[in-house]
Amino acid sequence: MSPTFSPENEPRRLAEDAATVAEQMQDLGTVFSLHMQKFAQEHGERTRKAWLDMQPLFGGFSDAAKQGRILDDAKEYIRDASERTVLTLDVLRERGNADVAHQAAGTPPVLIYDYEIVMDAHDFERPANYMLLKIKPAEGVEVFDWKRPYMIIDPRAGHGAGIGGFKADSQVGVALHNGHPVYFVAFRPMPEPGQTMADVMRAEAEFVAEIRRRHPDAPKPIIVGNCQGGWATLVLAAANPDISGPLVINGAPVATWSGRRGENPMRYNGGLLGGIVPALLAADLGGGVFDGVNLVSNFEQLNPSRNFFGKYYDLFVDPTKGRERFLEFEKWWGGYHFMNEAEIRWIVEQIFIGNKLSRGEARIEHGRNLDLKAIRSPIIVFASYGDNITPPQQALNWIVDTYADEHEIKIRGQRIIYMIHDSVGHLGIFVSSSIAKKEHTEVTSTMKTIEALSPGLYEMHIDKQIGDGVDAEFQVSFTERKLTDLERIDDNRDEERDFAAVARLSELGAELYDLTLRPLIQASVTEKSAEILRKTNSSRVQRQIFSDQNPLMKPVAELAQKTAQQRKKADPANPFLALEKFWAASVEQSMDMIRDMRDAAYEATFFGIYGSPMMKRIGEPQAFQRVHRTAKELRFLPEVQAILLGVERGGFEEAVIRMLILLAESRHEVRRDRLERSSHVLSSNEPFASLGPERRAALIREQAVIVEFEHDRAIDTLPLLLKTREEREKAIKVTEFIAGSVEEMEPHTIQSLQRFHAALGLSGLALPKATPDPLTEATAKRALA
Repeated sequence: MSPTFSPENEPRRLAEDAATVAEQMQDLGTVFSLHMQKFAQEHGERTRKAWLDMQPLFGGFSDAAKQGRILDDAKEYIRDASERTVLTLDVLRERGNADVAHQAAGTPPVLIYDYEIVMDAHDFERPANYMLLKIKPAEGVEVFDWKRPYMIIDPRAGHGAGIGGFKADSQVGVALHNGHPVYFVAFRPMPEPGQTMADVMRAEAEFVAEIRRRHPDAPKPIIVGNCQGGWATLVLAAANPDISGPLVINGAPVATWSGRRGENPMRYNGGLLGGIVPALLAADLGGGVFDGVNLVSNFEQLNPSRNFFGKYYDLFVDPTKGRERFLEFEKWWGGYHFMNEAEIRWIVEQIFIGNKLSRGEARIEHGRNLDLKAIRSPIIVFASYGDNITPPQQALNWIVDTYADEHEIKIRGQRIIYMIHDSVGHLGIFVSSSIAKKEHTEVTSTMKTIEALSPGLYEMHIDKQIGDGVDAEFQVSFTERKLTDLERIDDNRDEERDFAAVARLSELGAELYDLTLRPLIQASVTEKSAEILRKTNSSRVQRQIFSDQNPLMKPVAELAQKTAQQRKKADPANPFLALEKFWAASVEQSMDMIRDMRDAAYEATFFGIYGSPMMKRIGEPQAFQRVHRTAKELRFLPEVQAILLGVERGGFEEAVIRMLILLAESRHEVRRDRLERSSHVLSSNEPFASLGPERRAALIREQAVIVEFEHDRAIDTLPLLLKTREEREKAIKVTEFIAGSVEEMEPHTIQSLQRFHAALGLSGLALPKATPDPLTEATAKRALA
């Protein structure tokens, strides 16, 4: 904290200001250097490729001129381009008509699956515009009520619902293929009057409860949250700790101040666009409703060459071939939805500008704080380095902000698994068929074993593929990690202090707006003016102007039909086609160059403003980190002390679980086959099967705490848990069965097993190739009896 201003403190403050200015200049230099390096590398390579492409391009024209067919090629190209123009216009006409029809139908989810509405939150005591859908499997796909159900929460971030299941190879498709019942959380375009994020959270909690009522014999549901649905899932689980089924969080921005310099320009929007005031103004002009098209526009601006030119040029290249794919995606992309002012305000203040959810300061409603430590569910986080909307730092740094270290994660009995893809983009996390066939498939198949993991932080690796196509299998491992491993994903978090001033100024701006302009704006807005504003939005107009609502487009359908019948593609060797592609590539690169220069100026402006000494002082009240307990304090938590008093108490179940945790600690990596054996023993074989999932989870947590704080005593007291030689031999055999073949064991694993033998007074480890499951026969006999 800077000293209070006074004459005697002035030298010290001046010294601090000079250091801050020096740091600011260093940050600006780093920003410019990173952007220039990126600019030179990317555009240098693209320019070099363009020069190389020019040689065959000129050669093609030279050959055509020598053969005297340059005019014929030109005529052929003009005819071909004209035909493609007509066919492209017809596809755009179809898109416009599809938008009109989709809106007229109430913008239903764009799922390719049939479904039934299970619950509608419109009828709840506190209504919300959310619905719970049960997905009907396709013909030939069988699901089982006893299998763990899935509940998929799609993002409500401007678009409508359905992206998690609008392809056969999708999150929905993968879960159905594995026999799991699938439920989908969808929403109508308009929120209910007075709806808040707390109402949405309560509705989703009711949905989970209903799924559990429908599947009493199945394990607790897996909740999958995509993007906005990801942090909504964390809010749901933090506010309802009884929801303890696994959570899968895909591409969800939680630690929103995080990111790397030179890479993530979207996080600067709050500081450069006026904080929360633009969102409040947009909601007021919309009659108390925030138009999601504004969020979609932000996404489009991140990659304007793709969104405003590239995807249309790809369609123009071959309108017939690209038609179906283009219309499929555009149906979801154009399904704009809305939020109440209270909802968008909560999202901006608590997450995107305030960063309060990550720092443990968020409130879902008055008097109800949200602490992510309260979540009891195993959490799997999926991020990607290719995601420019939710970079890995924003998807993962909340873990660093929430827990003191990886030991606290263990002590609290939590399991957090993360996986980072090398290149897939934000939407690809939910949409890509290749991701569905690999990453989502493996996450789904791993869910049945995830709860057998010892508490801790893990990175999930898909090590290698065995086989191809639908028969492909993947070797999966879980490597134990430390919070310092997550910190290394980021370049430096020092710049996050600059966002504290943004948060404070945003709060002050909101207060000033509430007291001055807001009453005047709200008094001048009518329902009619709000509707006109929505309909005249450029994103909607540029779609509908190509529909049949525009009289000029009506002849296009007939013309396109005739063109398709007479269509004759130009010769692929036509040099004018090569010139067209060269031109298109130059347009895209020019747009990308402008974008990159804009991003560099954007980031430099942010640090130029908010890195100044004055802004540092303004942000001081908000520039805090969550206070964490030390390792010593964690040991003396009442619940930890109660567990440690039981180090000498227990029986066969406690002893086996303790030895498995000790083995996992010695390995630091768990392969899925070992995890599957552990899960099978702990969930299917007696005496573990009778424990039930809640008691089993409690035992795993208790023994993890004992191993964490009393490692040596945990081993030395094993004889007190296993009193007879028969029990000791059986417990060792179960442990060796799960550990697997000795050829696959690491030296630490063998040493741990030998120490167990010594502590229990048994002969040394015989080092067998494989040990059969010693509990299977006993369980079978008990079942027959």
